[in-house]
Amino acid sequence: METIRTLSIETSCDETSVAILENGRRILSNVVYSQITVHQAFGGVVPEVASRMHVEKINGVIRQALEEADITLEECDHVAVTYGPGLVGALLVGLTSAKAISYALSKPLVGVNHIEGHIYANFIAHPELKPPFLCLVVSGGHTHLVEMKDYGEYRILGQTRDDAAGEAFDKVARAIGLGYPGGPKIDILSNQGNPEAIDFPRIFLEKGSYDFSFSGLKSSVLNYLHRHRQKGEPVNEADVAASFQAAVIEVLVEKSFRAAKELGYETIVMAGGVSANRHLRRAFQSRAEADGLAFYFPPIELCTDNAAMIGCAGYYQFMAGKRDELDLNAIPSLKLADQG
Repeated sequence: METIRTLSIETSCDETSVAILENGRRILSNVVYSQITVHQAFGGVVPEVASRMHVEKINGVIRQALEEADITLEECDHVAVTYGPGLVGALLVGLTSAKAISYALSKPLVGVNHIEGHIYANFIAHPELKPPFLCLVVSGGHTHLVEMKDYGEYRILGQTRDDAAGEAFDKVARAIGLGYPGGPKIDILSNQGNPEAIDFPRIFLEKGSYDFSFSGLKSSVLNYLHRHRQKGEPVNEADVAASFQAAVIEVLVEKSFRAAKELGYETIVMAGGVSANRHLRRAFQSRAEADGLAFYFPPIELCTDNAAMIGCAGYYQFMAGKRDELDLNAIPSLKLADQG
């Protein structure tokens, strides 16, 4: 089998990442420079700051990835890069670097959808995994329930109508006073709380819908905190965190496994930053065992934004014959293709 080496770049938000992959699934290097400590001071990601830091770090991260993989740019067969969705300024830094390498070395360029990349992280972690399967993509900006029929072939069953699950986690964490990033902090604090202490609403929407909505739940938590603080009543923050998290998880679990049953899928996959949540993983694992389904999720380092997942998706697109021109532009609101 011919060996194909992929150089991949991911700069959609606040991680500057470059990876080298061999035949799509073997990581030779996966360097991630995280800006979390910088953005913590602002309580969230500041787009202008993120873009500037990508500019400062991208060349060094590329060099480090090549050194760790012990190869040169010339030895890479093609370049894969995230071109959306994400912050436009951040995306443009990675895209410009990828296009420069592609042009200078006459290497094929492949643009990758960031959401698609999250799904493909599972292929790196689980060599035996193949489509078709049902996938829940759950992150700071996205909550999608997706049928993956084949490599590059998807049907979106449902998605968030307002706040994504990760976005709700961040907003609730900020209201409690936990700071940024909120998801991991809620996950940890909830260990000390009672998930049944507060009856926050479970939003399932109309009968048969696979869509999600977390805005009402978020508002219910904020109103609960506001009422108690106005009255000077004590708030058990661990109970709030645990009860909120339980409400999110119940909806994600019920909709995902109902879809699997109704559509006849025997495999469920989870992807995205929120898939690192330990309580969510345990809930899916428990339900999968009860329903007799196979369940896959990536290791923590492949849940958050990284270039390896982009390289994996880019490899399969490259092998399918996809090539992008140098006029490829950033698309901040790029959707996952619905190829029905």
